[in-house]
Amino acid sequence: MKIIEMNWMQVEAYLRRDDRAVVPIGSTEQHAGLSLGTDLILSERVSVDAAEPLGVPVFPTLGYGYTPYFTAFPGTVSLRIETLIAVVRDVLDSLQRSGFRRILLVNGHGGNAPAGSLIQEWMADHPGTCVRFHNWYNAPKTWAKVQDIDPVASHASWMENFPWTRISGVRYPDEAKPMVDADRLRLLDPRRARELLGDGNFGGRYQRSDNDMSALWQVAVAETREMIEGPWA
Repeated sequence: MKIIEMNWMQVEAYLRRDDRAVVPIGSTEQHAGLSLGTDLILSERVSVDAAEPLGVPVFPTLGYGYTPYFTAFPGTVSLRIETLIAVVRDVLDSLQRSGFRRILLVNGHGGNAPAGSLIQEWMADHPGTCVRFHNWYNAPKTWAKVQDIDPVASHASWMENFPWTRISGVRYPDEAKPMVDADRLRLLDPRRARELLGDGNFGGRYQRSDNDMSALWQVAVAETREMIEGPWA
């Protein structure tokens, strides 16, 4: 049910029986030895895995987010906050005009929080359309599973190291990295933030077993599917 695998006539036929849609939101930014597209890869995959059994269409992932603190790492792309909000607003406007009335935004990047703040304002201007903003990675059940596996989890650590975010030929360290001083990090410009972070991992183990990651993924997919199913306003 990826929109890119449908034509407009199939979407029109779908809207005669359902009005739900899923839009993944991610980021293109450093993730230590993992893919620069980790956030967009994970938000899209959890959306597709969750929505497919329900027959709910998933729109293309918004692959850029707000991440100015990583801009000293080559390959990172950051939108301005106003740009991010404007893009999300335009996407919602377009979906609403098409006839979608229940829209789930599946977010994979903490810096995109301003887009979540937009939702209430947008719904007030569009009565009859309900939008939900779902941070899949720290939703209650998923985060509880992370804590159950290993409570030392952070950006670019094991909790984002899935088979589909790894880079071929890259070897990930066996030892755990000490946690970064988050309070200090927030005060630094991008250049000094890179100096503090080193490879970009915020701390913790770089990789856990595929069994652990599969168990975490199953919880994340199930929790995202619950969001698609409702209840909706």
